[in-house]
Amino acid sequence: MSNLTLYNVQALIILDSEGHRILSKYYSPKYPNALSPPSHTPQTLKDQKSLEKSLFEKTRKSPSASSSSGDILLLDGHLVLFKQSLDLWFYLLGGQGENELLLNAGFVGFLDALGLLFRGQVEKRALVDALDLVVLALDETFDDGIIIETDPATIASRVSRPRTDVASVGDIQINEQTIMNAYQTVRERMQRGLGAL
Repeated sequence: MSNLTLYNVQALIILDSEGHRILSKYYSPKYPNALSPPSHTPQTLKDQKSLEKSLFEKTRKSPSASSSSGDILLLDGHLVLFKQSLDLWFYLLGGQGENELLLNAGFVGFLDALGLLFRGQVEKRALVDALDLVVLALDETFDDGIIIETDPATIASRVSRPRTDVASVGDIQINEQTIMNAYQTVRERMQRGLGAL
């Protein structure tokens, strides 16, 4: 039977090179659909840690994990997309019957957004130092297990901090010449507007 729900993602997990949790977010549908397959999302911390350990053990020796495309596998009723980046492991879990291409689009969008935010150097120290940006990027990509954005530039622009080298409104110098120019512009537009009537 086909999946008739928008809830595609069951979890996103980030582990370090030793298999310790950096970040994990588990999703379960708020309103399960009778036609959708049952969710195997672990509910307790013990179950989550057990799943993360088995994920890491199964994938850490995979030669394709560090490739540009990552890899995919089936594990305990989950469709798992994973990728290694320097000293981090990224995992996206979906249901066994989910569309791999859809999950991959969300996963790659999230990873590429992190690459933009961290200027290509996605490593443990940078990720932990800017964990707030990572969580915001995660929330901009996935909402309660629904993939809402796949464009990395859009995700990164929504969560990035304002640049400090750009002058803010408070830094603009207002002097007498600026006020006179604004007054002249308003007066000319008013005259043109009244002349058109």
